[in-house]
Amino acid sequence: MAYVVTAVFLVMCGYFFASSLSSAFPEATIRGFLFPAAFVLMILTPLLTMRLFAEEAKMGTLELLLTAPVQDYQVVLGKFLSALTILAVMVALTGYYAIILFIYGSPDAGPLLSGYLGLFLLGAGFLAVGVFASSMTSNQIVAAVLTFGILLLMWVINSAGGLFSGMPQEIVDYLSPPTHFRDFAFGVIDTKDVVYFLSMAAAFLLFTVQAVSTRRWR
Repeated sequence: MAYVVTAVFLVMCGYFFASSLSSAFPEATIRGFLFPAAFVLMILTPLLTMRLFAEEAKMGTLELLLTAPVQDYQVVLGKFLSALTILAVMVALTGYYAIILFIYGSPDAGPLLSGYLGLFLLGAGFLAVGVFASSMTSNQIVAAVLTFGILLLMWVINSAGGLFSGMPQEIVDYLSPPTHFRDFAFGVIDTKDVVYFLSMAAAFLLFTVQAVSTRRWR
C-alpha cells in the first residue's frame, strides 16, 4: 500500500508541477504545486492509515498487541511514526522539483523551504486523523471513509465563515487547515500556524490513545 500511495502521489504531484511551469509568474511556480499536493494528501492519507488499527482488530492481533508490555500511547505513537516516515519519504521524493527549479531558474529558497515544511506538518495532522479513525473500527473501508469525511469537513469548513461574523467567523476560519497552510506556501512561517498543525496532530493522537484504552477494557 505504501508503494502504491507513494507512486500515485508522485505521479499526481509531477503533473501539477509540470502544469505550474507554464505560469507567467515565477513565484507562482512552487505554489502551483503545493496547493494541489496538499489536496492530494487529503485524498491519499486515508489509504495510508486505514489498516493501522482496523486490520489489527479484524485479524484479532490487536488483543495480542495490547497485552504486550507497552503502554497504549507507545502503540499509538509507533503506528503514527511509521506512517509519518512514509509521508516524509513521499515529500522528500518531490525534492527534485526544487532541484529542477534551481537548475533552470533562480527561485526564492524561502517559499520552497516553508512550503515543504507546511506540507509535512499538514500531512502529519492528516495522518493523526487517520490513525484515530482506524482505531474506531475493524473495517478498513469504514476507516478510510471516516478519515476522508473528517478531513473534507475540516477542509471546507472555512467556506461556512461567510455565514457568521466576528468571533464565530474567526473560529471557523481557524479550524480550517488551508487557512494555515496558505502562509507556508507564500513563504511565511507563523508560530500560530505551526502550533495549529502540531495541536491538531496531538489532539487526534490523544483521542486515539483513549480509543485504544477503551478497547483494552472491553
